[in-house]
Formats: sequence, structure tokens, C-alpha cells
Amino acid sequence: MHLAPEAPPATVVATVSVSDMRERIRRKSRLKGRQPEDAAMAEVAQLLGPRPATGFRRDLLIEYLHRLNDHFGVLHDRHLVALAKQMNLPMAEVYEVASFYHHFEIVRGEEAQAPRLVLRVCDSLSCSMAGAHELLAALPDRLRAAGQGDVQVLAVPCVGRCEQAPVAVVHQCPVPHATINTVLQVVESKPERALARHPQALSAINFDVAALAEKSIPLPPGEVSPAHTDLATYRVHGGYQVAAALVNGEMDAEAVLSAMEDSGLRGLGGAGFPAGRKWRIVRDQPAPRLMAVNIDEGEPGTFKDRTYLERDPHRFLEGVLIAAQVVGTEAIYIYLRDEYHGCRALLQRALDDLRAEPPCPLPHIELRRGAGAYICGEESAMIESIEGKRGEPRMRPPYIAQVGLFGRPTLEHNFETLYWVRDIVERGPQWFASFGRHGRKGLRSFSVSGRVKFPGVKLAPAGITVQELIDEYCGGLLDGHQLYAYLPGGASGGILPASLNSIPLDFDTLQPYGCFIGSAAVIVLSQHDRARDAALNVMRFFEHESCGQCTPCRVGTAKAAALMEAPQWDADLLDDLAQVMGDASICGLGQAAPNPIRCIHKYFPHEVGEGPWPGDLPKPRNSPLTEQLPKGAQP
Repeated sequence: MHLAPEAPPATVVATVSVSDMRERIRRKSRLKGRQPEDAAMAEVAQLLGPRPATGFRRDLLIEYLHRLNDHFGVLHDRHLVALAKQMNLPMAEVYEVASFYHHFEIVRGEEAQAPRLVLRVCDSLSCSMAGAHELLAALPDRLRAAGQGDVQVLAVPCVGRCEQAPVAVVHQCPVPHATINTVLQVVESKPERALARHPQALSAINFDVAALAEKSIPLPPGEVSPAHTDLATYRVHGGYQVAAALVNGEMDAEAVLSAMEDSGLRGLGGAGFPAGRKWRIVRDQPAPRLMAVNIDEGEPGTFKDRTYLERDPHRFLEGVLIAAQVVGTEAIYIYLRDEYHGCRALLQRALDDLRAEPPCPLPHIELRRGAGAYICGEESAMIESIEGKRGEPRMRPPYIAQVGLFGRPTLEHNFETLYWVRDIVERGPQWFASFGRHGRKGLRSFSVSGRVKFPGVKLAPAGITVQELIDEYCGGLLDGHQLYAYLPGGASGGILPASLNSIPLDFDTLQPYGCFIGSAAVIVLSQHDRARDAALNVMRFFEHESCGQCTPCRVGTAKAAALMEAPQWDADLLDDLAQVMGDASICGLGQAAPNPIRCIHKYFPHEVGEGPWPGDLPKPRNSPLTEQLPKGAQP
């Protein structure tokens, strides 16, 4: 008898209801960990505005964090959870970005509240020399006595107003040449964040920077918002004619590029790479190409970009348009340091005016806001920040000219480099190259601060010496002061003694002495200061501003600062530490941080117990920078 094969057992299928499926989808769509609160979601949604069809852009994370921080005064953890949900990002990613930047304070718990006002006092070198430590010590008690004890007082790194030292900032309102009384007056007159804004200038002027060649940039006393050039005034005086002619095909891009090369203009943010050569390199890369402009002017002692921007934003914007057209970039991202609140409002208004009355078709331009991180002055760290990430430098190669912003070839420039483009094209490359001293060519914008009578931005010939700069542009040293030492390139550029006051200040001239010009921030010290105290001040700055990515930089700056506090330095240990930091750090911060150590060993060994006091240097006295030494120790 033939039997049919046994049928396979029937497959059992679990029955899932519609409600079960909805619950499963809901669980998968939820963020892991803490879930957003409905109230926090509503508050974040209101500040972010309508959700775009493609969702909120990942690269705008820092901009969204600023909206929350501006509105609430701090970043509440509940809002970070809601923001992560709105942007469909892991909470850890939002938190790691928010916690990286100094201007974001994360608070936890329902009861946490923002301070009514935050009073920031700069304690970088120029302000410390002018009495910032005394301000910081006295202000908390004086505020409490005045019934303002709920104002939070913070010591902060350089705010870019070194010519007005010491500087305090009440929320966003700068207080130049700050005293206890002037600070208290501003706090009383601007008792809340909504009132403590950077004042805006209303008057318009024609600011012709070329007419100020080999002169000091005028510094209105007591003003934080000088008169500036508006669009109408700029156009009346020939503004945007070069950019329009280039975009409209009436001017040859190759001729403009040749003029840039012939002028000898170099990158004025610190690196000094020839601008014309950079344009040609990026132009030869495959499209689409992008452009990133660095106005994260955080080097202590530097304020030239702010000085020019707050007087004439349109000359800068025309330089941006010319560069973008010659190189062929499709979009422009301008990165401005967060401390420059007045400049941000001014530049945003200039962009709005330009878009309302464009002199020619405009590329896509975005103004991005930093959040308090010196490391973002490094070009690749700035690009990471523009992309909405932690501002950590990238390994190179590849260089950003090849793989930069959003993975595209990117033209990166400092503000001042672009500021000169219009004048070089209009006046010819030889005009710019005709300036110079001691065999150097071009103009340099020196930010001068410290023990001089008239600090400020000095538009001087390249190659000028520090003694010539002090005598001809700064009215000499303050009464009762003698030149003792100077920093030729801000915190990173090293420290030189008065005996080397005749070195031409320019790119490539200071390296044989263990220094560099960088952003041309010259800080002048007198016999009332000690070079070792200046070195310790800048090392503490580097410790504070290290991004932490490199162990040699993160640990080395902290260890160096601790060792530098000793009355007598451990020379061998500090030299070994300097060698490791310089060799193993991936960016300029860690590589340049050892410069002050090496300069003290080389030029000021008498200050750290390594030799007798030289006869050609006056002994310092009464220095407000002098550290508290152990009892009985001698400086």
C-alpha cells in the first residue's frame, strides 16, 4: 500500500495587534536613556522654530545651543535631551559638543537657575599687567555690599580688547579700562541680560584703511562702538565695484590672482602662507569648493581684526566676494568668535543690507558663532566647529585645501587677509609691496598693548623693530618705565629681552631667536614686570584652552604650569617636557606652548635661579604679575 508523504507541521505565526506594532515602533523611536519631557520639548521647539522638511541640520547644533543658552542663560540638561530628540541625535553627541565650549554652562535639576548677570574679567597678560587680579579679588565683596551679590564673577581668557586693559564684560557689554566703580555703574544701569547688550554705533563714516598706512588706527577714548562704514557710504566711495566687475565678467580672474601673488600678501592670521598661492591651490581642486573665514581672534594680545571689522565690515565682505569668485567657491562660512557681540550684530546687519541691495549675484553666505574656544582659531578645529562638532584639530594630511569643510576643498582665510584684497586690486600689487623696512615688504597691523602710552592697532611697515614701533607709533613707554622684554607674537610667539629690540618684526625674521610674529600681537613689558610671570600667565592660558585631544598638550601644559610656579625652575624636567609637547602635539597650540619656557631659559635665566642678573637689564619691581613666593624666597 502506497502512503502519501507526511505533511510538514504548520508554521505557527504569532498574532500581533495594531496597538502592539505601534508600541514597538514607539519604543524603537525613543532615545536610549533619559526621555525628553513634554514641557522641555515645547520650549525647545519654540526656540528652534518650524521643523524643516529635511529635519534640523546637524551642522547647526552649536547655533541651536546658542539659542537655548541666550534665552535661559544656561543649558538645562532637560533641554539638551529635548534638543537631541528634535535633531534625532544621540544625547551623548549633543552633550559632548555642549560641554566642550567655555560659553555653555550645563546645569542639572529642576531647581537650577542661571545667574542674573555674569561679570567676566579678563585675566590674560595685558589685563593682568593693568590690574585685573585686583579687580577679581575686590569685585565679589563690593558687589555684595552694593546689593548685587547675585552677580556671578568669572575670570576669563583674552576677550580681544587688550588696548583697553583691564577689561570687564557685563553679560555682553564691555567695560574698557575697568575699575571697581565703572563696573558697579554698568551693573546697576544694566541689571539684567536683556539690557546688558553691546551698544551699537549709529553714525556712518568712510573708513579708508589705505589712507592710514604707516599710522595708528584712531582709537576713540572710552568708546566700544566706533562709527563705521555702512553700505550706502561704502558704495558712494567705490565699494563693491571690483567685486561686481569680476562677477559680471568685466574683469579677468587670472589678473586678480596674479595681483595677489605679486603683492606678496601672506596669511595674516599667524601662519603667513602666501595668499595668492593658496587661491591657486584651491582653485585647482575639483568642484564643489567652499570657503571658510576665520575671525576667531583668540590669541592673547590680538585685536586687529575686531578693530577693522567694527569700523568697516563691507571692505572685508568685498574681499570675501572677490576671493570666492576667483577661486570658484559655492558657499562661504564666516566663523566669528563669540566674545565679539558688537561685531556679530554689525556684520549680520551688513550682510542683510548687502542681500537687500546686492551689487552682483551673491554666493551663499552663513555667519557662524563661536562659543569660547581658543583652539578654534586653528583652521581644522574651526572647520570641525562649523560642522557642529567639538573644535578638535584634524590630523593632516589631507589638508583642508583638499578635504576641508563637509569633505570638500576649502579656501580658509583670516579676516585681515581678505580685508586688503580690494585695495591691492584697485591700487595695484606694488602699492602694498612698496611699504616695508629693513629689507621686508608690505604692511602689518600690529596689536600693541602693555606698558606703552598709546596702545592700539598700528598699521606699520613690515620689518619695523619693536623699538621703532614704540617710539614712532606708541608715544614711548609709560612714564617711569623702561623696556625690559616683549612678546612679538602674542602668547604663542615667545618672549624676547630689551637687548633684542632691533630685530625686524615680520614673518621668518624671529625664528632664529626662538620666536615668531604670528598675528603680530606685541605686548610690551617694563622693569615693573617679570618675564617668568608672563610665561606662567600664558602657560596657564594654554592649559585652560587645550582641547584635550593630545595627551602631550593636555597633560604637558598643566604640568608645565605647575613646575613654572617654583622659585627655581627644574630646567632639565621643563626642557624634556617642552620637547615632548613640541614633537608629539598635532596642532600649533601644543607645538607653540613650550616657546615661553625656552625663551626664559635662553634670555631670562636669572629670573628662575639659573644665573646672575645681567647688567644690561633693569631689575623688575612692584609687578602686579608677581606670584606669591614661599616665605623667604627671592625673585
